Amino acid sequence: MINSSPIGTLPTGEAVESFTLNGAGGLSLQAITYGGIVTHLRVPDRAGKLADVVLGFDRLEDYLSPHPYFGAIAGRVAGRITRGQFTLDGKTYELERNDPPNHLHGGARGFDKHLWKAEPLTRDGSPAVRFSRLSPDGECGYPGNVAVSVTYSVTPDNAFVIESEATSDRATPFSLTHHSYFNLAGEGSGSAEGHELQIFADAFAPSDAQFALLGRREPVADRGNDLRNPRTVRDVVPNLLAGHGDLYFVRRPRGETLVIAARLRDPTSGRTMTVQTTEDCIQLYTGVYLDGTLTGKSGQPYGKHAGLCLECEGYPDGVNAPSCGDILLRPGQVSRQTTIYEFSVS
Repeated sequence: MINSSPIGTLPTGEAVESFTLNGAGGLSLQAITYGGIVTHLRVPDRAGKLADVVLGFDRLEDYLSPHPYFGAIAGRVAGRITRGQFTLDGKTYELERNDPPNHLHGGARGFDKHLWKAEPLTRDGSPAVRFSRLSPDGECGYPGNVAVSVTYSVTPDNAFVIESEATSDRATPFSLTHHSYFNLAGEGSGSAEGHELQIFADAFAPSDAQFALLGRREPVADRGNDLRNPRTVRDVVPNLLAGHGDLYFVRRPRGETLVIAARLRDPTSGRTMTVQTTEDCIQLYTGVYLDGTLTGKSGQPYGKHAGLCLECEGYPDGVNAPSCGDILLRPGQVSRQTTIYEFSVS
């Protein structure tokens, strides 16, 4: 079942709508046309009790104020482009260094801060909504007119499916991600450091002290960021640069496209989230910079590690280091990617 309702207007006077997708298995998702933001994601625990497992707000006004990409579509390139520049087909492009000295998540007005068109539909019998927009040539410094759509659907087996599709009339770097902060105990329940996390990756992408990617792969073996076996987030955080998180290269056996990238479990509620993706990388962000200044839907402030991000994406600096992953979208090509957050209980 799909419901829609207005939730407010932008300063430009444009109306913003909210869409609710109710799945047959109990999973319920709400998303808005501003930024394609997922505002609520309600998931049953082992007793069947629902809880909202993503951080965010109830009011549109809060999403229009500064916040750390809660639930949004991040792009035109998700993650950091080193030093905010790249050279493509002989031309050098200078991007906004909105995370000095790097360019982050498409700039200060990336995809997360635009109004998207919405079309409710069904996807293999499941309720869905397709968000679409045209990113014009030169937007945030990027070349090419990019037509992009992102479709959210909710399946009977409690999976939140994200499918993206894009074309461009000029060569451009392109790589989106979904940027929800997950707390499987329920948003507003405190720190997610007690969650158990496993990432199916044998290598990660090292960065310098300013989080600029270094353009190479390194094995996770014998390192503190090795998550090939489940570990509590509390155990892992001290071993990460600034407690932040790392970018991992998803393990993909030959011939397989959609693979398991990560698994997150809350021992108290029993909720388990399995992440599958066609993307090459997954970025772990531990929510270390949440500092209690933002108050969420529950009326509780979001402190350090109140939610974790598991962002499936291409290698963000692939335009500068294609050996780590090519993210170029050229005329005549279609970029198609799928990420699935599937929920179960244990």
